[in-house]
Amino acid sequence: QVQLVESGGGLVQPGGSLRLSCAASGTSFSIYFMGWYRQAPGKQRELVATITSGGNTNYADSVKGRFTISRDNANNTVSLQMNSLKPEDTAVYYCYVHYLLKGYWGQGTQVSVSS
Repeated sequence: QVQLVESGGGLVQPGGSLRLSCAASGTSFSIYFMGWYRQAPGKQRELVATITSGGNTNYADSVKGRFTISRDNANNTVSLQMNSLKPEDTAVYYCYVHYLLKGYWGQGTQVSVSS
């Protein structure tokens, strides 16, 4: 069973930075697809950024140029560097991996951007 452990959320002022990390365990093969999603209060969960094992990335328009997704294939970790944070980035951020035809979600980590 794949398990995901997230870390790095918190409270930051507008314009600040945070780095989220997610470590996957319980896998025997390479994870092709990893990503981050977020859900703000009263809103649907939305894609933030994704990355394949080959390094191909995809970003939501709202975070392009501010967020950077990266991964360490050897250690099955995915990270999200978030810069120039805005109040509208406030949400619970979820790590997601797609492994052997199934999707797995982390428990979520709160990111709050406020002065």
